[in-house]
Amino acid sequence: MTGLLLLNLGTPDAPTTSAVRRYLREFLSDPRVVDIHPIARWLLLQLVILPSRSPKSAHAYRSIWDERRGSPLLFHGQDLAAAVGAKLGPGWCVELAMRYGNPSIASALTRLEGCDRIVVLPLFPQYASSSTGTAIERVWQLAAKKWRVPMIDIVGSFYGDAGFLAAWEAVARPHVQGVEHVLLSFHGLPVRHVTKGDPYPEQCEATAKALIERLGIGDHTICYQSRLGRTPWIEPHTDKVIDELANKGVKRLAVMCPAFVADCLETVEEIGIRAKAQWKAAGGEELVLVPSLNATETWVAAVAVMAERHAARKLLTASPGTP
Repeated sequence: MTGLLLLNLGTPDAPTTSAVRRYLREFLSDPRVVDIHPIARWLLLQLVILPSRSPKSAHAYRSIWDERRGSPLLFHGQDLAAAVGAKLGPGWCVELAMRYGNPSIASALTRLEGCDRIVVLPLFPQYASSSTGTAIERVWQLAAKKWRVPMIDIVGSFYGDAGFLAAWEAVARPHVQGVEHVLLSFHGLPVRHVTKGDPYPEQCEATAKALIERLGIGDHTICYQSRLGRTPWIEPHTDKVIDELANKGVKRLAVMCPAFVADCLETVEEIGIRAKAQWKAAGGEELVLVPSLNATETWVAAVAVMAERHAARKLLTASPGTP
């Protein structure tokens, strides 16, 4: 039996201030996310971010929370895991885990015990230490504590993977036809992370250029959303680009977010609700949010192919405890 562990960032357990506060505390305490002195990070978190951001984020989560299934990031991930498991067949065990919150990586690794090997697929197309890096680090930390350390193969950044690009092409094509301008909006990143060596902006641009070519997109802008704090983040910023385009007289805008493989707070609420309201207030007429990949057939097939490709690779060195 081969295990496949699909990893995403995380989501609160409920759209309440207390649940969001717990989630943000775990998320923003990670030194790969807020990479400042531990004491300064603690003070910033306890005195500034948690008191002010928790109720605001809880309100935002309530606007996208599904009454029956909960957080979109969670249920789209569950749908993906189920569909990929069906695609791969009985020789595989597929689990979804979140770096922060539930389902936890620890619980997923427990459910995968007994697998001959585990393919780990962080669901972040472009590498950043604050997403891919911390997810991989946590898997190794937890796996190393087990008596029989599992054989693990990590799927690297797939920003240029043909299946990933084909999945985005299939999803986006109906939504970008007839608009005047397309934004390819990626999650933002502090400039200092790039200075430290994150290849994230270059990989985002590579994804964007490939999709622009595949879709035959004309006028477009590559931009970055979701910045936090006052330190410099990579530019241009999505919210500023939206105002600039509206001021230039653009009326119909499409936004696709190829850093995300599942719809979540950053796509449905930040772009689909807040950015749309900003666009109309600035004079635009229509803002189309291109849905994410979620559990679409083409994306399910692409994930299955990536998993099978990595499972077929022969590890150069057996893991400790492996006969």
